[in-house]
Amino acid sequence: MKTSWIRAAIVALTALTNPALAEEAGFLRSLRGTWSGTGTITMRIGSSPLNVFCDFETKAAGTSLAMRGSCRGLVVVHRTVSADIQATGPRYSGTYLGPSGVPSKLLGTRTGNSIDLAVRWGRKINGDHSAKMTIEKVGGNRLRLRTIDRDLKTGTDVVTSDIRLTRYH
Repeated sequence: MKTSWIRAAIVALTALTNPALAEEAGFLRSLRGTWSGTGTITMRIGSSPLNVFCDFETKAAGTSLAMRGSCRGLVVVHRTVSADIQATGPRYSGTYLGPSGVPSKLLGTRTGNSIDLAVRWGRKINGDHSAKMTIEKVGGNRLRLRTIDRDLKTGTDVVTSDIRLTRYH
């Protein structure tokens, strides 16, 4: 109990000296909770999207956010996913562990209610190591997670995951 009080005091003092950190901490706190929803995941560009049901638990402490979850599709597909991100001023960085099971790097910024991240895959996905990811707060109790990859054959952007979640306290 005493440790959490000390941690809260440190966060409050940091907020007084750096309003940008306080703003990011407040935004990340607004993402805390238990989330469930549906969406689609495309395992490889050119393949048919798979309908999935996902559950996430999101925790925020100061300027850090941790997301832990899983997505299920059909009877046989079950994937654990997680993200750990940290805000340093307006910049976000962290790691993502997706269906490939290989950690990937995240780097980006927040614009309004959306954290826009460049993904550097830990191994080649769809022919390269890069994609885009957004974590978007929609209203008070909805969240949209999207990953966009480039089709190297056509040069067009392809949505490879689009998950829409609702918070259940």
